[in-house]
Amino acid sequence: MTERTAIILASGLGTRMKSALPKVLHPIAGRPMLLHLLDSCAAVFDRIVVVRGPEMDGVAQAAAPHALVIQHDRLGTAHAALQAEALFGEGEVAVLYADNPLISDETLRRLLARRAQGDAGLALLAMRPADPLKYGRVMTEGPYVTRIVEFADASEADRAVGLCNAGVLCAPAADMRRWLRAVRNGNAKGEYYLTDLVELARADGCNVACVEAPYDELRGINSRAELAEAEACVQARLRRAAMDAGVTLTAPDTVFLSFDTRLAQDVTIGPNVVFGPGVTVETGAEIRAFSHLEACHVGPDAIIGPYARLRPGTTIGRGAHVGNFVELKATDLGAGAKANHLAYLGDASIGAGTNIGAGTITCNYDGFAKHRTTIGAGVFVGSDSVLVAPLTLGDGAFIAAGSTITEDVAAEAMAFGRARQREIPGRGEAFRAARRK
Repeated sequence: MTERTAIILASGLGTRMKSALPKVLHPIAGRPMLLHLLDSCAAVFDRIVVVRGPEMDGVAQAAAPHALVIQHDRLGTAHAALQAEALFGEGEVAVLYADNPLISDETLRRLLARRAQGDAGLALLAMRPADPLKYGRVMTEGPYVTRIVEFADASEADRAVGLCNAGVLCAPAADMRRWLRAVRNGNAKGEYYLTDLVELARADGCNVACVEAPYDELRGINSRAELAEAEACVQARLRRAAMDAGVTLTAPDTVFLSFDTRLAQDVTIGPNVVFGPGVTVETGAEIRAFSHLEACHVGPDAIIGPYARLRPGTTIGRGAHVGNFVELKATDLGAGAKANHLAYLGDASIGAGTNIGAGTITCNYDGFAKHRTTIGAGVFVGSDSVLVAPLTLGDGAFIAAGSTITEDVAAEAMAFGRARQREIPGRGEAFRAARRK
């Protein structure tokens, strides 16, 4: 099989984003846009090379373990692609932009398949956006592309053409090298443009083919507004896929999913629920309104929320309940256990069938280190209890309401950790009388 190489251009500064973070590291559905494109390319290409700027260490980390080259001087897109020529190999080479992150592997396969037909030396991706904005126009005669006209240089007739350039090109490695080296910078910006390859290919007697794909895949991201539009597009895809798989979203447009959210059949998601990366929800579970989940696992038939927060490292057992204004972090809540109101449970293991009363907190941090609280099965923790870790409560233990517990409690024992109540007859009225003077 012919070797296939993807060259991803990621050296742009993204000045319109107005951010210290490189543009290609801005997240969509919980992960950097660069990683979306890398995943699609990894499913299609044998080698991936990322071209970054000299100061972009974060891009290098995100691109690992793929090959990296540096464009030390930003002299244009053709110049950027040429920095990777030593890694082109001898097969097909596609040049893509990291700020076009939503291209599917299916579209990339269609691009390579079009090149494989053998009648075109160069193939490119094009789209028909509802509003062409300032995209370059793709001019065609019959099945082939004749030229790409940048918007600034386009006539009114050119701008009336709806077919727009998406920037992705594919050609044999030897031709790609030769054409990139032949690009000149005789333009207003003095830059070397990748789009010049169309003219160079035709000058070599090669046909240039065009593969159309949906705008939602090929959209470019150059500003915060366009980033928000891309997020909305991805969220719509994720919601549709979840519902097609048997998930109920009672108010789909208000639910925000991560790229890796895993929702089993017959899960129900209420309005205004947000999923960060790394969440799995098993069948029959219900996530109620205004809950936030990240890096956690929700077991079958569990109920979460409303207004609950599950933080990283949390696992919820079968049929467990996490109620309103309850926060769990790095906590295992056993099967059938309940924490229904106003609690913080951090760095804890809580056994099956245990009940956590309203206002309970685990004091897991001493200012220097985190400590764990272990609560057995069938424990009753009364309201407004403070559990100071490290601490173990044995199976069946009973913690009286309002207790501060600092020592381990044996199985089946009852623990009180509160001050003795004292009553002074008549003192209330005397106190009020003194204040009235």
